[in-house]
Amino acid sequence: ALFPSLLFQPKYMVEAMLILGKLHYAEGSYRDAISMYAKAGIDDISTKDEPLYMLRLVTEAFVIKENCVLSFSVYCPRDNVEEALLLLLISESMANRDAVISRAPDQQDDRAVSLRDASAVYDLLSITLGRRGQYVMLSECLERAMKFAFDEFHLWYQLALSMVACGKSAYAVSVLKECAKLRPADPTVPLLAAKVCIGSLHWLEEGENFAKMVIDLGEDAGESLAKGYLALGLSYSLQATDGELSCLARELGPEDHQIILYLSLQLALVRQISDAIEHLQEALQLCKDDMNSLHLLALLFSAQKHYQHALDVINMAIVEYPESFSLLFTKVKLEWMHKGPEEALVTCRHMLQLWQMVYSVLQHSGSEKGSSVTETPVIKKHNGLHLTLPDAHDTDSGSQRASSLAASRLEQAMSEITMQSSTMKQGPMQLWTALEQIWLQAAELFMEQHHLKEAGFCIQEAATLFPTSHAVLYMRGRLAEMKGNLEEAKQLYDEALTVNPAGVEIMHSLGLVLNRLGRRELAQKVLRDAIQIQNTSHQAWNSLGEVLQAQGKNEAAIECFLTALDLESSSPVIPFTVIPREL
Repeated sequence: ALFPSLLFQPKYMVEAMLILGKLHYAEGSYRDAISMYAKAGIDDISTKDEPLYMLRLVTEAFVIKENCVLSFSVYCPRDNVEEALLLLLISESMANRDAVISRAPDQQDDRAVSLRDASAVYDLLSITLGRRGQYVMLSECLERAMKFAFDEFHLWYQLALSMVACGKSAYAVSVLKECAKLRPADPTVPLLAAKVCIGSLHWLEEGENFAKMVIDLGEDAGESLAKGYLALGLSYSLQATDGELSCLARELGPEDHQIILYLSLQLALVRQISDAIEHLQEALQLCKDDMNSLHLLALLFSAQKHYQHALDVINMAIVEYPESFSLLFTKVKLEWMHKGPEEALVTCRHMLQLWQMVYSVLQHSGSEKGSSVTETPVIKKHNGLHLTLPDAHDTDSGSQRASSLAASRLEQAMSEITMQSSTMKQGPMQLWTALEQIWLQAAELFMEQHHLKEAGFCIQEAATLFPTSHAVLYMRGRLAEMKGNLEEAKQLYDEALTVNPAGVEIMHSLGLVLNRLGRRELAQKVLRDAIQIQNTSHQAWNSLGEVLQAQGKNEAAIECFLTALDLESSSPVIPFTVIPREL
């Protein structure tokens, strides 16, 4: 009578379940083993003051349970957020399975309940996945929701936003068109579509049409009306038309510094430099530390040939935005023009050091996966990349010792970063493109000093990153041209044009080489094509004048030279188009 009462006490029940789970595991019944351990509640078993054999049973149970889970490849959430996400995905699966999609009148109430439940699940999924940055997964989930989405703006708009966030821009525009049909009086939908078209896709005509949809709403568009005119002005600006609509946007949004910035940029593009500076000063009064405004002001000063003022502005912007490679590239050009290539090479060396620091931070951030939010580490000191400069003060042309030493140090420094580049090419593509541009900028500065060996090293480093890049092919062509290998230079320029048919700088160099090779008719055609693409290129106009002069067409050559002089007087060190135009 005593035995049954002892047997069915909780302690003995738990022990029996643990032994039975062990037997199931030994027989290969892994699901039964996991089920038995779940009934025993091994996660809540207290081992305090338990005998040794009980501790052994509990330990074996945890090991066996882990082995069973691994054998099934079962996903185990690591924290509360992952567990919530798993439950939401299960809920989504159930909502899709039990969906009522019939349009029959007698099922209208069931369909409304089904849509309400599904919308709640997808809203929670959007919040959870959005916080974790898993936009691709979110877009896939919302695509499955389209069976509920007949005439449902909310689900369509959620899908569009997820597509924009994960980079599926073309798909996002298609979805936004459907959203606009469902809610034609909402200006935010075509405005977002215009932003995607102008920025990510460069679909300027599509962006123009969406901007007109906002403008057609008139006063009903509210505060979005000014942005609509700005979008239309940007699309026209990018299509090389006038900026009257930017002026109208300015009138509708007088306190929007971005609108004033783009109006100033449009004036700069048509070389109304004084008016552009006047408007830009108003934008800077509204937002004193805006990077694009400061950058444009430096370019406008350089167009007026006030290089020291431009350098002061660009240095002030770099203090605010020390990791902006765009600002630093402009600084290199300004120093080159104002102080010489050797001073600019010092900035190139700094850019290499900055690049390595940014790369190290990204690598460090990528290695920390314990938390969804990673703290940015503080870089106390790092081994920078030192671009060893040749001794510009060595006037002994017969001595090769200094330049050879500089070249060997340069090669050694470059090999260090190349080893990183080739073995660990991780991180955003923009970062690696910046590194390529740094090497090519250094190569150009070395060529200006006629240090061709060092320039070759820099070009080789860029080629290890992107060997078929049009920029790399172009610089290889320039180096070959400086060495007197004109046929090789022509071939490299042709290859670069194949990759980038609209490269005005490439066309200009190709035209000069063709002229030196005596193929002046073809040189004239190439240079005219360059001018057709960018009619403000004073280098192309000047080279066309040289070709026409060599052909004996002196009157036409004089016209080209005068045009080149006029354009050069208002030409910035870097084209104004470096300022991004986006909503």
